[in-house]
Amino acid sequence: MNRTFWRHGRTWLALLLSALALPACQAPPSRWEAPEIATAPQVKAGRALQRQGVAAAHPLAAEVGAQVLRDGGNALDAAIATQLVLALVEPQSSGLGGGAFLLSWDGRQLQAWDGRETAPAGATPALFLDAQGRPLPMAQAIASGRSVGVPGTLRMLEAAHRRGGRLAWARLVQPAIELAEQGFAVSLRLHQSIAASAQLRADPAARAFFFDAQGQPWPVGHRLTNPALAAVLRRVAREGADVLHSGAVAAAIVQRVQHHPERPGTLNESDLAAYQPRLREPICTDWRDWRVCGMPPPSSGHIAVMQLLGLLDALPPSTDPTERAHRWIEAARLAYADRAQYLADPTFVEAPGGDWQQLLAPAYLRQRAALIQPRAMGTASPGQPGGARLAFAPQASQPEHGTSHISVVDAQGRAVALTTTIEAGFGSGLLCDGGTGLPGGFLLNNELTDFAMQPTGADGRPVANRAEGGKRPRSSMSPTLVFDRRDGRLLATLGSPGGGAIIHFVAGTLQGLAEGLTPQQAADAPHLLNFNTPLSWLERGRWSPEVVRGLRARGQQVQEDEIPSGIHVLQRDPAGRGWLGGADPRREGVVVGD
Repeated sequence: MNRTFWRHGRTWLALLLSALALPACQAPPSRWEAPEIATAPQVKAGRALQRQGVAAAHPLAAEVGAQVLRDGGNALDAAIATQLVLALVEPQSSGLGGGAFLLSWDGRQLQAWDGRETAPAGATPALFLDAQGRPLPMAQAIASGRSVGVPGTLRMLEAAHRRGGRLAWARLVQPAIELAEQGFAVSLRLHQSIAASAQLRADPAARAFFFDAQGQPWPVGHRLTNPALAAVLRRVAREGADVLHSGAVAAAIVQRVQHHPERPGTLNESDLAAYQPRLREPICTDWRDWRVCGMPPPSSGHIAVMQLLGLLDALPPSTDPTERAHRWIEAARLAYADRAQYLADPTFVEAPGGDWQQLLAPAYLRQRAALIQPRAMGTASPGQPGGARLAFAPQASQPEHGTSHISVVDAQGRAVALTTTIEAGFGSGLLCDGGTGLPGGFLLNNELTDFAMQPTGADGRPVANRAEGGKRPRSSMSPTLVFDRRDGRLLATLGSPGGGAIIHFVAGTLQGLAEGLTPQQAADAPHLLNFNTPLSWLERGRWSPEVVRGLRARGQQVQEDEIPSGIHVLQRDPAGRGWLGGADPRREGVVVGD
């Protein structure tokens, strides 16, 4: 496909990205429930780097990471410092109270770190059922103590740093401490996110911190300090991540969860003390000239991304934009059907056929791709990879929410892809001061709403991704590293926020890069979403009438909406001049480096 085709609308990639952007479990009747609010897009030119750089969701965070690289830190160091600043300046998306997945390449070895939150020991499959056995409304489930999982980000980052960091841990924490004490200017995106958050208004502590005395969100440019977070981080710098899992900070977390006025949770101090990150075996998949590597379950990201791309490659080539868009929607339906059926915490659920790679086997993907016909299938049924027996019921549709992503490369060719989350915008809305008694603090996640709200199917079979004590909820986070299949060179690091739509954003970006787009062009491209639902969503104002009519003629139900992705990608310059970076125009992220 030549560049002229892309320049005249880039409809194919837009459809791809869209199809990958809606959660497999979500089927709102008329509107996509975006993980975070949409804000006005910003024109971004991309960035060429000679040696090293950071792509992250806020300029202050990216600049801190870039400075760590200049000071002799490696890619892992830079990612840690960047994330700790994001916890302050982008509290709607991630923080100390959440979880993360990290891919780290040190030039020789690839590590996949699982810092996903876990359910407390007292959690049961009925976690989100009311007294009549019906699932709670999602808004009530989110704004509750029940939704809070044991946070894992900080312990995971510390464990990864012990194995591969270069600079001292305290050095990496210091920039976030200083910014929390000195304050930072509230951005337009943060202002609008605060204004739109029902969770923050519902929690007295959060309301007192994020709103003024008249109940108005702090205006753009207001210098917001966070004394409680600074105090907690000072202890973290001295004592490490255990500060969050024992003592006064842990007691403060438990108090917030167990004393929720309407829907308290069971999380206790022993749950916090017991949490451990896990070093898992990454999943790597050969695709075209690349070897694409990502996280295994409990992330569904890599498997669904590579299923979608593999299904498309199993079909005859086509240059017709409407046909290719139609195929993307249908392939997404098939991938999300398998995701809803099989993917969950591997400690609790066995892989189909005994191996997660069965879902990516070429023969299986060819068999599934044969189901893609000229007319829309509506919804897809799961396959049976490796002859798998359908022991579980597929998970019913439900919303999934937001995250943040950091991509880093350093001058020695090491790289990190880190996707981090507290789930919904501002998580559960419960602000914890860490027992400091100071204003501010960190928000607690609502990650447990990523479990199936309805834990059984209509036939009574359990859902694989149901809540259970100690279980990690399924995620769509898709931190991705790309290598050359021939010589093993690192080619790219990428990822995105977007809830269940992350899968689509990452797959669409990979497709665009493989077709010759620059990172910025791939990040700019319009979106189309489907999550194995009858309705698909087109990014508003980005699609030609011809494509819309063509999709409808094929039986596709489509509707326009805002689709706020957040791709951050660094790619080795094909011309051999360092790295090219792209940051999504739909958010305030940037690429910074040298």
